[in-house]
Amino acid sequence: MFQSIKKLYRETLRALDGEIGHVNDFYFDDKSWAVRYLVADTSSWISGRLVLLAPHAFGSLHQDGKVLLVNLTRKQIENSPSIDTHKPVSRQYEEEYYQYYGWPSYWLGDSMWGISDFPAVPPPTRPLSSEKPNTSGGHDERFDPHLRSTQAMSGYEIQASDGTIGHVSDFIMDEKCWAIRRLVAETGHWFSGKEVLIPLSKIDRISYEESKVFVNLTKEAILQAPEFHVPTLGANEPDVQQLNQDKPR
Repeated sequence: MFQSIKKLYRETLRALDGEIGHVNDFYFDDKSWAVRYLVADTSSWISGRLVLLAPHAFGSLHQDGKVLLVNLTRKQIENSPSIDTHKPVSRQYEEEYYQYYGWPSYWLGDSMWGISDFPAVPPPTRPLSSEKPNTSGGHDERFDPHLRSTQAMSGYEIQASDGTIGHVSDFIMDEKCWAIRRLVAETGHWFSGKEVLIPLSKIDRISYEESKVFVNLTKEAILQAPEFHVPTLGANEPDVQQLNQDKPR
């Protein structure tokens, strides 16, 4: 099944022993388009604190009404490494985070989630011995995460091959593997126009300095695309069936 990320904002999060807050944001890898973390606002429980929850904490994205279920206790979450959301997530922090929970690291291996194509893998009983920080002192690009906020990227202009048309309004995620499959572009002016799906294969590049997404499509091609409606999102929708044709790169 496929899920609108925008529809998940503000959803209540419930741990094994009680509520912990609500969904604030998602961090995704702009190279693989895999969603690496859900950002939880726990201010109603732990004053002024945001925490990261990796997909391992959910497995499949199971909803109980308007509540997302987290397979952790409140104590585990409370004692997890603190994150400074004003700074980029460093690999050093990620190593500490994954070792704390004893989960296999997604950056060790060839698959989307390291040893698997899906985040729902059995956690080991202790941190893997190979999951140690790089202590060589040298700079290694493989240890630079490419994490971006879906909240921050919402509103980016869509730059077609012949001009600007609309902006990013949503992201469509595969619930099973936590990978973004499409961008949703709203054409026309703010809060007006129709929404259409943009395949990842049509994205040339993203300019974070200009707040723009450059796509290999004409404005006319985007305007002629079928209109997208979040309430009708489902496996049998024609637009969603096409999602299966685009795999994260």
